[in-house]
Amino acid sequence: MSRQPRAFRFDDPSLADGSVVVTEEPFDAIEAAEGAAVPVAERRRAPWLGILLSALTGLIVLALGLAVEKLIVDLYAVAPWLGWVALGLAAVAALAFLAFIGREVRGIWREQTIERLREAAVDALAVKDHKGAKAIVSELLNLYGGRASAVRGSARLMNAMEEIIDADDRLAMAERELLAPLDAQAKRAIAGAAKQVSLVTAVSPRAIVDVAFVIFAAVRLLRTLARIYGGRPGLFGFLRLAKAAFNHLAVTGGMAVGDSLLQQVLGLGLAARISAKLGEGVLNGLMTARFGLAALSVCRPLPFIREEAPKIGDVAGELIGRAEASAA
Repeated sequence: MSRQPRAFRFDDPSLADGSVVVTEEPFDAIEAAEGAAVPVAERRRAPWLGILLSALTGLIVLALGLAVEKLIVDLYAVAPWLGWVALGLAAVAALAFLAFIGREVRGIWREQTIERLREAAVDALAVKDHKGAKAIVSELLNLYGGRASAVRGSARLMNAMEEIIDADDRLAMAERELLAPLDAQAKRAIAGAAKQVSLVTAVSPRAIVDVAFVIFAAVRLLRTLARIYGGRPGLFGFLRLAKAAFNHLAVTGGMAVGDSLLQQVLGLGLAARISAKLGEGVLNGLMTARFGLAALSVCRPLPFIREEAPKIGDVAGELIGRAEASAA
């Protein structure tokens, strides 16, 4: 049974005879909580754009429904069997549409789950929330425990769940056992995409081919990274992830941002000593690698705690070495 709070004087006899135990406050957690930033919700405005798009979508759906109904009636008037065929096709289309909507909802839900885990991990690390860290680890086990690459790590993590009480150590162990193999896969995928973009750009005869392949490689890379970390984005989920990745990247300009960036990455004067086409290929490969690193941070369910965050040299070091060898 909980007791009501009471006040004591320092000269109270209860303190002297030991019947009242004074417990010091957990200053480490209090100091961490005082240093944590408290988010302030922005003032919400009326979502007029969303209302407009929803209304227009409803009108389009109604118009399509009336058009399909009229088509079925007209076909039935011509021949009854044509009407039944049209009705069956409409039912198949409706079923496929519902399946598409269900896949999109599942994909967005999984993305939101990963985002929520990452935000919860940041909050738990900031205030040293042990219970919150334990709940995050449990959700990570549910998310990755069934994978073949995480079976041993999941077993070690579950055995040590009750022995670790520090929030940082608990999340760091989950990062090492569950996410380290996924990080390795993600870095290989980014390096492969950067290499492909660099090679295609160096040998392609047209600029439009370069742009098309860069976009194709970025789309495929983002989907690959999302699947590696447990996401299954559909169309709208992919657009949502792409927006988050570009916001994280925060790079102004296009894929070809000029020779100055190439000189900063490869060294002063190096771009002038290699062929323009090779320099363009290396630049596009590096930009693809930078986009991949931003997408990795967006798709990863935990921030980098003890593991070292990958850098551009970890995924595009071969491109820089190739350019330096060509300039030598």
